[in-house]
Amino acid sequence: MTKQLNFRRTLHIDIETYSSVDLAKAGVYKYAESSDFQILLFAYAYDDDPVTVLDLTKMELPPEIVADLDDPTVCKKAHNAQFERICLSAYLRNVYCPGDMETSWYLPPDAGWYCTMVHSSMCGLPSSLKQVGEALGLSEDKKKLATGQALIRYFCQPCKATKANGGRTRNRPDDDPEKWAEFIEYNRQDVVTEMEIEKSLCALYIMPNEELFRYWIDQKINDQGVRIDMDMVRSILDYSEVHNQKTKDEAADLSGINISSVVQLKGWIKERTGQGLASLTKGVLDDLIRNQRDPAVRRVLECRQEIGKISCKKYNVFENAVCEDGRVHGILQFYGSRTGRWAGRLIQPQNLPRNSFDDFDEARALVKAGDWDLLELCYPSINDVFSTLIRTAIIPKDGCAFAVADYSAIEARVIAWLADEKWRLDVFHNGKDIYCQSASQMFGVPVEKHGVNADLRKKGKVAELACGYGGGVAALKAFGADKMGLTETDMTDIIAKWRQSSPKICQLWKTFDRMAEGAMKGRTMQGPKGITFRIHDEALEVKLPSGRCLIYQHPRFTEEPGRGQRFTFDGLNQTTHKWEPVFTWGGKLTENIIQAIARDCLAIAIDRMAVEDLLPVMHIHDEVVVEVPAADQKHWLHHLEGIMARPIPWAEGLELTAAGFTAAYYQKD
Repeated sequence: MTKQLNFRRTLHIDIETYSSVDLAKAGVYKYAESSDFQILLFAYAYDDDPVTVLDLTKMELPPEIVADLDDPTVCKKAHNAQFERICLSAYLRNVYCPGDMETSWYLPPDAGWYCTMVHSSMCGLPSSLKQVGEALGLSEDKKKLATGQALIRYFCQPCKATKANGGRTRNRPDDDPEKWAEFIEYNRQDVVTEMEIEKSLCALYIMPNEELFRYWIDQKINDQGVRIDMDMVRSILDYSEVHNQKTKDEAADLSGINISSVVQLKGWIKERTGQGLASLTKGVLDDLIRNQRDPAVRRVLECRQEIGKISCKKYNVFENAVCEDGRVHGILQFYGSRTGRWAGRLIQPQNLPRNSFDDFDEARALVKAGDWDLLELCYPSINDVFSTLIRTAIIPKDGCAFAVADYSAIEARVIAWLADEKWRLDVFHNGKDIYCQSASQMFGVPVEKHGVNADLRKKGKVAELACGYGGGVAALKAFGADKMGLTETDMTDIIAKWRQSSPKICQLWKTFDRMAEGAMKGRTMQGPKGITFRIHDEALEVKLPSGRCLIYQHPRFTEEPGRGQRFTFDGLNQTTHKWEPVFTWGGKLTENIIQAIARDCLAIAIDRMAVEDLLPVMHIHDEVVVEVPAADQKHWLHHLEGIMARPIPWAEGLELTAAGFTAAYYQKD
């Protein structure tokens, strides 16, 4: 295990702040930019010293602490350290050099900043301080105090002016000294909890140096942010209200009801058609519209579908989060999932809607010119236009273009490499289309993308997307197999043929099942490409080819009715956000491992970009977006593709390629 860097000392930090900006909606960069932003309390401890709380409503930070905030030999530890670093950057600007520093100046993350929230995620634990303390079973005197949320609402957020509070819009320490004393103790306890958590995390798994370096690179990417075309955003936001009201009025003229009311709409449809509806989901509406003979009902349903689209919510996020420099910062979360992949924040770049058309230039020009009549003539749904243009609201800085490069079929390449499925490796080595070759292997006939048996390619594609991790009919449907016209009989046949053509991948699922079972019996299990499973400190540790580990907390086998013994661990339910038992199996373990290896490949590529001063402004799954000089954008794209295709030092035989394009705004090729 790689040891941590040698820091001279550690400074544990937690702060409490005030700003009238909504942190959840706008993010910390915009939050700290507010003219009324203030750090209220600064709790800290050096190394294992007792915690001290400084009341910054009455004093300033001592010079020695200010110096340590920018000293790379002092490790600054905080839970969600980005918040402390950005807020303290704003504090230093406001207190020590007001008006002299550029908006984009932030304390450098590589000056020793360390995030215990990231460390917690690496250990397979929840990210919130409260939940991780509970998951680790901290004693009551070490846990986060439950009184915090009420105190934060009281002191850290604006309040409603009333006669009882004298018309004030903010609560200050003197307004309730008893609560203020409780708030100081709450702040102190947070540092106690963070210190205790970090001790437990270090006993479980020490963050490798390279991951700490990558966290610093990630923070620089977030500090850089993405530029937003606010002229287009504001134009869309202004017109969307007008358009939606026009659509509601049209529907009201036809039906006499408010189509925003589900009850009224259901009642009107039943009265008009005799058809009762349990729900008005998108799928139900699509079917109703497709099969509707009554033109008035069809149009009313189309109106309901139009106003039900949520495309403009993304534009609201742009407006809420954009900073004074015209950029949105903090859109990526380092180690945002169990596999180590990044997650999206604020504008959620990993979760942008699909395009409904490709002629972006014309649509953008009409929107920016405010030519709404022509736009409505050219496109059947204005909200579809807005939805498709969301990506294009992200633009490069002046004089630059975007170079967008994407790894080609990286998960398919990694799983073929890991399983040593030779025919698949040959496909990639020879530069062939994996979907065509998969269909050819499945059906025993040649398949060409635009030639012989081309109709089979779609079956090869959906099989590749759905079947690699043991997926069945449900997985095929999730990737749109039913919308392609495939029946369940077709899907069952595709699954059988895919598995028959890829026996080594199917064996991989069983291998990881067997390795998990062996590790549970106390053995260190060796797998392909140096992957090992072992139990360490009551957790299953899966060592990847890169040396990084995936960690599954409190692994065990439990009995599930009708399914027998299943491998179970404690994890965060992504739907309920509760810490609870999670079931898994060899196919899902394979998915985790493949996606983690693909993540490590991307991380190495970003490391290499950072060395060459080519930091992406953002990256999405296996794609990077880099601002490059517009004058020689093709040269820079080619160079970027070359960086991504370089061999991975720990993955001999894994052939990676990247392909991309350049553009004046972000888009999907």
